[in-house]
Amino acid sequence: MSWKPRLREDVDFCSLSLDTWQGFLLSRLDGLLGVEDLALLTGLDPASLQAMLQDLVAKGAVAPDAEAEPVPEAEAKTEPVPEVALAQRGLFEQRLHARPADERAPLARGAEEPELSAYCYDPMPEVIQEIFRNPRAGLQHARLVAAQHRSAAGLEMVAANAAFAGDLGVRRALLQNPVLPASLFRRLWGARRLQELYLVADSHEVPEQTRSMGKEALRAGFNQRTADEKAELILKTEGRCLPLLGGLTVDGHTTQLLCRHTYTSTLLIQNIARWSAAPPQLLTHLLRQETVRRNTQLRLLLERHPNARA
Repeated sequence: MSWKPRLREDVDFCSLSLDTWQGFLLSRLDGLLGVEDLALLTGLDPASLQAMLQDLVAKGAVAPDAEAEPVPEAEAKTEPVPEVALAQRGLFEQRLHARPADERAPLARGAEEPELSAYCYDPMPEVIQEIFRNPRAGLQHARLVAAQHRSAAGLEMVAANAAFAGDLGVRRALLQNPVLPASLFRRLWGARRLQELYLVADSHEVPEQTRSMGKEALRAGFNQRTADEKAELILKTEGRCLPLLGGLTVDGHTTQLLCRHTYTSTLLIQNIARWSAAPPQLLTHLLRQETVRRNTQLRLLLERHPNARA
């Protein structure tokens, strides 16, 4: 039997440290959908979804898979616990940083723990380059560099390794890094699904510069994607994406797909009614919906739209 993730009972979700993607995924968990169904519903690729679910299990938000072996806590975490991170940074600042950069680089290449993790806090890209030439370096070091390093060149070195670039923890850390270069963002996220780009553009967990890059990628990719993906974005975000798409229109096929949908969400109807580019056919379709016919305010909002047909 496949795992059907469900929320844990008696958990104060407000007390958990959750990012926008995790909050979005939690809102879709009902205990009835399996992982494959959730991948289709959310638009996330199965590998990323599975990793995110395991992270939520580790944080206590989601009940674990009863048929799976428990994930060791050290493997479930994408970042070191605060005490460990403090010790790593302290080791670098108090002992390692005193050496000249041209000495630190070769030392990083041959370092063992705990010095190897401590070198991940080094601000020099030359040192970061040598870390990834160290045969002992792995995913945990890539996550540390992605989170802590502050040079575009160093972050490019993390993403040069395909396994690192595809890791959910590394990608999350890169998004939260204030010096993430636009070129790297476009390379790693430019081809992602519209829904994932929207989550970046709407996230309060990433710097304003990264949100702007997400919005730019969302707008640039919107008219290049299939009608199915565009309609999916509007429906699954309940129209929250529409303010970010100002000035863009949808093609006839996308309009047809939207008009095949039965609308029961007041929020979705309101967002479409406030969308300046809402197609006339879609407005007409919404006015026929039972939810609108029973709600005078919704009906008036739609009828006042400039594109509404008489």
